[in-house]
Amino acid sequence: MAEVLSPAAVEAAEARIRAHVRHTPGMMVEGAAFGLADPVHLKLELFQHTGSFKARGAFNNLLARPVPKVGITAASGGNHGAAVAYAAACLGHRARIFVPTVSSPIKIERIRAYGAEVVVAGDRYADAALLSDAWAKESGALVVHPFDSPYTIAGQGTVAREWEEDAPDGLDTVLVAAGGGGLVAGTALWFHGRTRVIAVEPQGSRALHAARAAGRPVDVEVESIAVDSLGAKRVGELVHVIARDWVDDVVLVPDSAIVEAQRRLWSSLRIAAEPGGATALAALLAGHYRPRPDERVGVLVCGGNVDLTTLAALAT
Repeated sequence: MAEVLSPAAVEAAEARIRAHVRHTPGMMVEGAAFGLADPVHLKLELFQHTGSFKARGAFNNLLARPVPKVGITAASGGNHGAAVAYAAACLGHRARIFVPTVSSPIKIERIRAYGAEVVVAGDRYADAALLSDAWAKESGALVVHPFDSPYTIAGQGTVAREWEEDAPDGLDTVLVAAGGGGLVAGTALWFHGRTRVIAVEPQGSRALHAARAAGRPVDVEVESIAVDSLGAKRVGELVHVIARDWVDDVVLVPDSAIVEAQRRLWSSLRIAAEPGGATALAALLAGHYRPRPDERVGVLVCGGNVDLTTLAALAT
């Protein structure tokens, strides 16, 4: 645990996965593009392999742990499954991915396209996770957890390492979407108090917010436009510990603000973000996070797996 709760684990993950992931671009955007007074530094992780940050944690798991001959299993709303399937294909492993019925068809097809077996069952991520765990117990497959694993968290933390390296004048505060919390935990693990970390959740999917209020992980009801990427029923113990110590605040945003953030990213920058990918920006646009004058704010755009029909509707 001590090693996990330090930036050293992120450094080790970066060295491990460097040859397998993209160093995604950062972009300083004038505040006027979003109706803000000051510029915003966007980290465009939607350009990562498989369209989200998840490839980082997937590769770190498979490179740091022995993989049995039977292969790998994972439960996912979509993005994690695609990343695990992609990493498994690149490294020559078999993968069986369990996804709930609420998963986007485009994400399910992407998982299949990477060569994994896909099992669609259960109404929510938690249901798929139970099935994945049962398969692992029966078969001996390696479980790659989407958020509450030291390997996953350290892998996701490499986003923050790159971000700090690329931000021209440093960052005072970063806004990061949270579902199960692996990304925001990895980000906070890396920054370790040097930069404020604000987690942003949909109002209808607030597992981290609820854990913070209760002082421990608790179950929440999940109902949001971003459910297929930010729809965890509860955060894990490891995520909770890191977030308790190193995440400065948790902000909630309505679905309407998430849709508006998607629209603004497309109309102003031609960036096609999925709802989960636009959630952090929604906190700024809706005024749920208000920067101080001249505060250097970064926003992580973490996923771009949006279907073209939805994008076309946003553009009208």
